[in-house]
Amino acid sequence: MKIVRTVEEVRQAVRTWKAEGKTIGLVPTMGYLHEGHKSLIDRAVAENDHVVVSIFVNPIQFGPAEDLETYPRDLEKDSELCQTAGASLIFHPDPSQMYSPTFSSFINMSTLTGGLCGKTRPSHFQGVCTVVGKLFNIVEPNKAYFGQKDAQQLAVIRHMVEDLNFNLEIVGCPIVREADGLAKSSRNSYLSKDERKAALVLSQSLAIAQKMINEGERDTGKLTLAMTKHIENEPLAKIDYIEFVDWKTLEPVGLIDRPVLNAIAVYIGKTRLIDNHIYE
Repeated sequence: MKIVRTVEEVRQAVRTWKAEGKTIGLVPTMGYLHEGHKSLIDRAVAENDHVVVSIFVNPIQFGPAEDLETYPRDLEKDSELCQTAGASLIFHPDPSQMYSPTFSSFINMSTLTGGLCGKTRPSHFQGVCTVVGKLFNIVEPNKAYFGQKDAQQLAVIRHMVEDLNFNLEIVGCPIVREADGLAKSSRNSYLSKDERKAALVLSQSLAIAQKMINEGERDTGKLTLAMTKHIENEPLAKIDYIEFVDWKTLEPVGLIDRPVLNAIAVYIGKTRLIDNHIYE
């Protein structure tokens, strides 16, 4: 496995592989990899001849008051995980390699990005779409792999690929959880012992909604109320949003009568965590 830092090095490797008739999978990440990322790499390795893992903390998807400078980084540990999983190449560019001093071209979307995480992070998905679009152009993969934990991101990327005719397949992969139900996240490393325990209210509240739906409840207002009550019982938790939205349009729904995404964002102390469940 190689680690490269320039666009030209990636393109040279891809040209060689494609000349040999090989298929290429891409796993875009911001690093500090965990078992959730490994599950993406594992699937990519199983479905492609070569796998590129990008490790890049993308500055343009962070807001002014967000954790760009403190976002966890550990390239040595990430490299070991990628090597073990069978990746062929890590692309780890400096920001200057991705964004020149005169950079001024962005990918915007007029649907899907205004609600959920986009409501409080207005520039986030512009940054995500722009960097992912650049990675697609640089790597030219046959398939790219994204986790369902970032469900809105997955929906946005699929829509962007359709709109802009990118010649690749987007593969969504299931959420990977800790034994107690907490969704794997690089930001879990921010949590103190007490906050780590408190963070279980995310998966617990989703489970409450699932149980109610399994028992026949379809009113999203009643489901939201039950989830809200559970989370508000935890002193360290502060709700950002609890939403039930159409899984295709991401527009709010009043009834579970179609494929629906139940997405939540909750602050545990100062750390913002997200989780979701999709009813299909």
